[in-house]
Amino acid sequence: MIDQKLKTFLDQKVEEYNQPGFIADDPICIPHEYSKKQDIEIAGLFAATLAWGLRKTIINKCHELLALMDNSPHDFVLNHSDQDLKAFVHFKHRTFNYTDTLYFISFLKHHYQQHDSLEHAFTQGLEVDLSTMLKNYHQYFFSLEYAPDRTKKHVSTPARKSACKRLNMYLRWMVRQDHCGVDFGIWKNIKPENLICPLDVHVQRTAQKLLLLNRKQSDWQAATELTENLRTLDPKDPVKYDFALFGLGVIEKF
Repeated sequence: MIDQKLKTFLDQKVEEYNQPGFIADDPICIPHEYSKKQDIEIAGLFAATLAWGLRKTIINKCHELLALMDNSPHDFVLNHSDQDLKAFVHFKHRTFNYTDTLYFISFLKHHYQQHDSLEHAFTQGLEVDLSTMLKNYHQYFFSLEYAPDRTKKHVSTPARKSACKRLNMYLRWMVRQDHCGVDFGIWKNIKPENLICPLDVHVQRTAQKLLLLNRKQSDWQAATELTENLRTLDPKDPVKYDFALFGLGVIEKF
């Protein structure tokens, strides 16, 4: 049963926050600095992976990291030398450090040597639900024989009951497409209707106040519960309401 008043309210908030003025202060500004598809994918993955803490700090750290790749991340991951990697030894964002950075670069090199797009790392040519897709991505990401255990805390999976907030945010960026110019919509094999809403503390609190979420834990079950309720408002594009819930929670202190 659609709550028409709630839908109208949230649609208005989506329109308010899903617009280019939102980009500059959000980590999505990082991939927006690139035009080449593979650069967008790689810059977006790092921006989403580092997206915890103050947004200004996240953005600054992403700029620092990508500058070490000469601001050409696709070319860098494919063609760097061992000497080039020494420049990353002092890079750190919270608990994401040199070891994690080098493994990400190594995985990306491995992948792009075989595939033209990072989308294949998630879909692997299979039509499956998003939970299975993220589990498969996690297994693939850590399939290299020298994968460090410590890096696993930076790549979430529903297999550990994680809400996978950062990966779901990254998928929103890559998959959603509309006329507003915030999300990229450059991946075509994952449907927007199958995405799961990124669940952080601000979105969760706002969703609970709006009676869109009952579950108290911040886990995969909560993310799917919220998304199922958002699908009653828009079955084809439920995660567009991430703009509304995040804007209400972070900017308006709803």
